[in-house]
Amino acid sequence: MLEKRIETAFVKATHQRGGLCLKFTSPSMAGVPDRLVLLPDGHMGFVEMKAPGKHPRPLQVQRLSQLKQLGYQVFVCDHFGQIGGMLDAIQTA
Repeated sequence: MLEKRIETAFVKATHQRGGLCLKFTSPSMAGVPDRLVLLPDGHMGFVEMKAPGKHPRPLQVQRLSQLKQLGYQVFVCDHFGQIGGMLDAIQTA
């Protein structure tokens, strides 16, 4: 349940910055990050949401690594306190 609360706060914070925080699913590829973050001026990043202290599964780690190798910003969010910093990083990249 806490993961959902963190995710809701992340979506709200993204909207407050004038962006979109889209639920990301890929029927043809399992393990993709939960959210695609689109901020003004073409800034984007991927975010995997987790409950506090939880870690991505091995397949998720592999997908996150693939996206990083392609040059995308990728984050794992498991705490309310991370939200602002992640959005700052996406916005300034």
